[in-house]
Amino acid sequence: MNIVFAGTPEFARIALDGLLAAGWRVSLALTQPDRPAGRGMKLRASPVKQLALTRGIAVAQPRGLRLDGRYPEDAAAARHALLAAQPDALVVAAYGLILPPWLLKLPPLGCLNIHASLLPRWRGAAPIQRAIEAGDLETGVTIMRMDAGLDTGDMLLTARQPIGARATAATLHDELAALGARLIGQALTQAADGRLIAAPQPAEGITYAHKIARPEAEADWTQPAAVIERRIRAFDPFPGADTHLGETAIKLWRSELESASPFPDAACGQILLASEAGVTVACGGGSALRLTELQRPGGKRLPAREFLRGFAMQPGQRLGRAESGA
Repeated sequence: MNIVFAGTPEFARIALDGLLAAGWRVSLALTQPDRPAGRGMKLRASPVKQLALTRGIAVAQPRGLRLDGRYPEDAAAARHALLAAQPDALVVAAYGLILPPWLLKLPPLGCLNIHASLLPRWRGAAPIQRAIEAGDLETGVTIMRMDAGLDTGDMLLTARQPIGARATAATLHDELAALGARLIGQALTQAADGRLIAAPQPAEGITYAHKIARPEAEADWTQPAAVIERRIRAFDPFPGADTHLGETAIKLWRSELESASPFPDAACGQILLASEAGVTVACGGGSALRLTELQRPGGKRLPAREFLRGFAMQPGQRLGRAESGA
């Protein structure tokens, strides 16, 4: 079977690496154009491009795929490369561009997407983060045959993955990426043998995982501690939950729920205790959260005991933006 692979970030690189390790033939890789990154903002190739080049796979990086869109020359060049590749299937993982009708119809076995949720729950851009944020106990991977909708295509294979109590977006990402790499291999094997069965997605249970917006990162201390704790894990590593003490921004990386607030009548965001064990903050509903790993701008992620040695935080001080009152 001849495969074209479309993907961009690390999640996709792991899937591509898995396909190559299993012996699948990948003749072309589609990936996003190089982007500025790092302190020097130098152009950096995507993880998928870096892997493809080391394995001798041709790479195409169109800015768009619609022949009547903003970048028709890019789309025409990509179409020429795809027609020349004559793929039996297109495997897609976190590519970042919408596939137009001409491409969806091109491979005889279709365009197979590796989606990091149990569809139809968490269609959209940020299924890993939203599953943690919502307090889901499990998630998984769905291999889906793509259509013109947003993650609406028929399901081909699914696999479940528990969400641990301490899971972050980073750790769950790695688990689902490995799971997706295995599952897409199974799907291609079944497709080659004519055993791959498609099933429509259920009409009930549809949720959307909207892209993470940076303003969401600011901790809202009026929320219950359990909600804030989940958001801290969901936003690790990007964009990273944060708060303010006066004018100083503080990143929040790890936290633990307190069994009960030692001062249930304290104002939301008020620091209740500051010790080597962590910084305990009053949250909504009389709950409290202990912050155990923090970071100042330009600094490193530090355990609370080390963070407090370089940045004093005292009981009675209040976290949050002054203008918001959070």
